[in-house]
Amino acid sequence: MSPRGVAIPDLRERLFAAAERVVARDGAAALTSRAITAEADCAKGVLHTHFAGLDEFVAELVLDRFARSARQAEVLEATVGEATVADNLQKVVLALMDALPPAVVGLAMTRPAAALHTREGFRSGAPAFDAIQHAFTAYLEAERRGGRLPAGADPATIALALVGTTHHLLMTRVPGRGEDAEATVRRLLDVLLRS
Repeated sequence: MSPRGVAIPDLRERLFAAAERVVARDGAAALTSRAITAEADCAKGVLHTHFAGLDEFVAELVLDRFARSARQAEVLEATVGEATVADNLQKVVLALMDALPPAVVGLAMTRPAAALHTREGFRSGAPAFDAIQHAFTAYLEAERRGGRLPAGADPATIALALVGTTHHLLMTRVPGRGEDAEATVRRLLDVLLRS
């Protein structure tokens, strides 16, 4: 499901970033090919030259953001033994929330064809929450081996709870309303890491 022949190396990211800005500013209903290309300062037909249509574009955007988030979760491996376990996890969770704006993730759910393309991408092995959960589990197991988590801690369950909460926050948070995501994640980590 990769775009066909994207010639300019940064064009794909340029279009994705433009779509995110359109959705953040004007809402999902405003996302059209023309709005994206105008925001990206590209020729009007460039999106359809490189993607089969807006639904494939939306699916590729969502898949790209999940892949980027999975890569961000993998940085945990390099933090084993540094700072605190809670600080390391919180930093990555908050980065994931920035990398996966709720409006963008929600786009695929509001467009049935995009949702189908996205599910096909996940079934084909594109990284999703399971890859993020695996990175969290591997990190927590390493910290447990190093003695920074209690021997009886369950890394897989902690990772599952953390990923589940992250997913919930992504899908339900409204910027500027409700409890701050940072405070919510900190409270959750205080509970999860206490075992």
